Amino acid sequence: MAAMKCVPSVRAGAICIQSSLGLSAAGATHHVHLRLRPWARGPFRGLRTSRSTEASKSDEKRRAEDRQDIVMSVLQASATRRDAHTYLKKYAPQSEPRGARQANSKRTDSNSHPYPWSSTAPARAASESPQFVQGSRTEAAMNPGNLPNLAIVKLRVPQALADEELQGMSKTLSQLRKLGLISVVVLDAGPERSRNIYIQQAHRLQQALDGNGPPGARVTDQLFTAKTQRDNGFLPSSVEVHHSNNLAGAVESEEIIIVTPMALSSTLDSISVIDPDEAVIALTKYFCGLQDLQQKTHGGLLQNTPPGTKTASIERIIILDPLGAIPIPQQPGASHRFINLEQEYDQIIQSLNFGLGDQKSSVHVRNLKLLKDILALLPPTSTALISSPSVAATKPPESLTRVATRNKLNPLIHNLLTDKPVFSSSLPLERVRPEKNAPECLGNHVATVVKKGMPLTIYPDPFKTPWIPPSPGSSRLRLTDRCIDLPRLQHLIEDSFDRKLDLDHYLERVNDNLAGIIIAGEYEGGAILTWERPSRLSDEEAYASGRLVPYLDKFAVLKSRQGSGGVADAVFNAMVRTCLPNGVSWRSRKDNPVNKWYFERSLGTKKLRDTNWTMFWTTPLALDDSALDDYEDVCRSVEPSWVDTTRAAD
Repeated sequence: MAAMKCVPSVRAGAICIQSSLGLSAAGATHHVHLRLRPWARGPFRGLRTSRSTEASKSDEKRRAEDRQDIVMSVLQASATRRDAHTYLKKYAPQSEPRGARQANSKRTDSNSHPYPWSSTAPARAASESPQFVQGSRTEAAMNPGNLPNLAIVKLRVPQALADEELQGMSKTLSQLRKLGLISVVVLDAGPERSRNIYIQQAHRLQQALDGNGPPGARVTDQLFTAKTQRDNGFLPSSVEVHHSNNLAGAVESEEIIIVTPMALSSTLDSISVIDPDEAVIALTKYFCGLQDLQQKTHGGLLQNTPPGTKTASIERIIILDPLGAIPIPQQPGASHRFINLEQEYDQIIQSLNFGLGDQKSSVHVRNLKLLKDILALLPPTSTALISSPSVAATKPPESLTRVATRNKLNPLIHNLLTDKPVFSSSLPLERVRPEKNAPECLGNHVATVVKKGMPLTIYPDPFKTPWIPPSPGSSRLRLTDRCIDLPRLQHLIEDSFDRKLDLDHYLERVNDNLAGIIIAGEYEGGAILTWERPSRLSDEEAYASGRLVPYLDKFAVLKSRQGSGGVADAVFNAMVRTCLPNGVSWRSRKDNPVNKWYFERSLGTKKLRDTNWTMFWTTPLALDDSALDDYEDVCRSVEPSWVDTTRAAD
């Protein structure tokens, strides 16, 4: 990839970033235009704040530094063009206050620009990073509307944070707000829960947030009321949001909200400390319109809003815990980068309970369970993160990774801009291990991204029938078996590769040597793997000598799911970690843009002379190992199965 040259400039309240990225052969220049919120580029007026409304020279200097921070955040996020466009379309700040936008939303201006956040055409990317993309893609549909975008943040043991840590974390939350995501921070003091600690820490955090400029932060106490009886619905809770005016006003003013987990009794005559997790659940239900469909709320954001109506879009659930990301007990010092709850939740909970078996483990289990419960209330597009306050600070710790080409990124900002973890979950652990002088535990210094995800279906089940070479003539799985939806599988392949499959030829070629198939969700992604014999050996000779080659014949992801959602990562992980942990080989066209993605995930690669193929493998082999000769023989000899034989084979 060509070196990136960035020239930030500011004009008319907009930040323009020019990046020469080498994204095409012509070396085209792409642009990102960000229009900051009014209080990010000038004195903020009309909001309750203790600061003077007249900006001093130091204020102007701070705002200039903030603008530069946002520019660098966008550039360092390594966002693709698709990521940048998706972010801008959803989060880009408007020049009008939210109330004015809502009032004017019913009026149509025929001369208005189709992209109100920019004076130009759709934004281009700040940079480009390897991802699994084949062919052209359609834009993901965006959810229209003017609902505020929120992150509900649970901050554990704030009293244990040093002032420097708290300041850095506060700056990041302020940056998220400038980038379009307002945080609602619920405090969790851990075992030391008391009213005094919560009051002290709430105002300590408010002071740190106010130091980053208006509109600052607002503390909301006594926000909850105990229910007379615990509800029996999904995720039953013992409290509900009662005094909503203060909360609604803060959201309307785009202030960061600090919530102390305290509730009035049902008779309104006493106050008690409540479980912070209950507070998070109650807030989620409130903003999603699920709290009580019969409750009448007056004033603020909910005025004249029918019961059951969403009042905000919860885009992120964030847990900031000094323990950091979810660890992998079997790999000391490592942590999960991405968790697909549909596929991995039970297994991870089991490994935490039995692999660690200490007090820290119970905290990790509690954190993950809370995220699972909350995400069940939210749309599939919602994302959760678990990280530590030190990582959430603007400047992450040094020496996190041995991958010299990757910046040390703030995972919260990176995820907002890309909806991905900083490091792909399918990257080999060796690519992201800490350097020798890195902090003691890598798990404390990264983030775990959590999504509802999708189930994976694997035939045959590797936990019951390990994927090993079958003896010649033995029964085996076939693509025509009833357990496989062949028409949907064919559609998946043709959509991903953007070409017509010669199904009869393909079945004739793979049905007698199929190793297995991996299916993601409703045939949204998948992999077909085979056992191939070197051309100079018979089936019997290849089996007897242990020279059958594990071969990835097709790796496909629907265009609508390429580059996002972790579909490719989930399928690849299942292939190399569960199905064929001893290694697999495959080939790809030399000019295939997916090769960058393949290269980062393979242990070896070789361009095959006199062909248009590049060979990849994950098997730990020396370069002079004779097995590589068999791999190369197979990659050279496999016949393509496309109807159009005039195009280059895939």
